[in-house]
Amino acid sequence: MTMKIITELNSLHGQQLFSLQKKAYAVEAELIKYSEIPPLLETFDQFSRCQETFIVFFVDDVIAGAISYKDESGRVEICRMIVHPDHFRKGIANTLLTHLQKTVPWEKLTVSTGALNQPARKLYEKNGFLHTKDVEVAPKFFISLYEK
Repeated sequence: MTMKIITELNSLHGQQLFSLQKKAYAVEAELIKYSEIPPLLETFDQFSRCQETFIVFFVDDVIAGAISYKDESGRVEICRMIVHPDHFRKGIANTLLTHLQKTVPWEKLTVSTGALNQPARKLYEKNGFLHTKDVEVAPKFFISLYEK
């Protein structure tokens, strides 16, 4: 297991992350019964220009997961949590989240997830994030906002 920061997404690692994102968010879409999650609709060109920093988790030199974020003067927004479905329930998301919190200076951390995504909600709550509200972002589709 190794972790590496990737900011240049117009690369082989970027293409691998983009492919992995589609697999991971397809599982979430099924879980929350909503198929129009932005990462599923995103093109590679859009993805490669997202201006997010990715912390990538490798298992045997293969990307198994990643967390991305944007930092605006200590206000850090977690944008994506991606774990390969073959690596679900192995602690990768928790490891990535812990690593981000320990290595990225932050005053406030925010994240959102589908309101019906219980595994993600439990992850953030276990890590001390407070649920602030649910927001309807599409007809009958809600996301849960968290902060720390």
